[in-house]
Amino acid sequence: MDNYIFGIRPIIEALKSGKEIDKVLVKKGLSGSLAGELFVELRKKKIKVQHVPVEKIEKIAKANNQGVVAYISPMRYHDLETTIEEVIGKKQLPLLLLLDGVTDVRNFGAISRTAECMGVNAIVIPVNNSVRISEDAIKTSAGALYNIPVCRVENIVDAILLMQQFGLNVIAASEKANKYLSQANFMQSTAIVLGSEDKGVSSQVLKRVNESYKIPIVGKTESLNVSVAASIFVYEAVSQRG
Repeated sequence: MDNYIFGIRPIIEALKSGKEIDKVLVKKGLSGSLAGELFVELRKKKIKVQHVPVEKIEKIAKANNQGVVAYISPMRYHDLETTIEEVIGKKQLPLLLLLDGVTDVRNFGAISRTAECMGVNAIVIPVNNSVRISEDAIKTSAGALYNIPVCRVENIVDAILLMQQFGLNVIAASEKANKYLSQANFMQSTAIVLGSEDKGVSSQVLKRVNESYKIPIVGKTESLNVSVAASIFVYEAVSQRG
């Protein structure tokens, strides 16, 4: 079951106490001084807010919800810049995964499990248009999410630029690429970008990466599940690094 809290004051206090909140549902038209205080705290913490019909909120919390429900993350998010600095400080060759538009909980859990098993240093997800880490995600990952840093960023393009400033070669998994995965050089600091199954990596992200690679497909099915594609890319990286 999802963990959540409701009511304006309890959510304000949760934010001030440092609770890791994924997103907040607010009924449309919510106003008042206390609501204003809540919105200030949400902006300060850069928490995702969704304005929804009051009926949606009442399905989640029927009594005394005051038109607000907040989902609490079962785990702590990490800062991307600090995480990269820590990896480099340990004299490791960074290997990160950046998920662009991956919203399916089970795919995310499977990717996390593979990443942790294969020694990926961190998984990066955006605040918007991304999976919400729930107990289901942790269960699907077989608990791996407790053992690998997950960094949540405001903007994927900005995250890519930051990685490149640290010297990471940012590559994308794309069936539209001209080069095959076997041509990629993983003997350098690397970040792998994977997109959603329906749309793939977004065009704005493809413009910013250093290179794109594709997995050879010889069957009639045109593409692979994103968690499978992630496994293949990570395996290639680990194989090259010995």
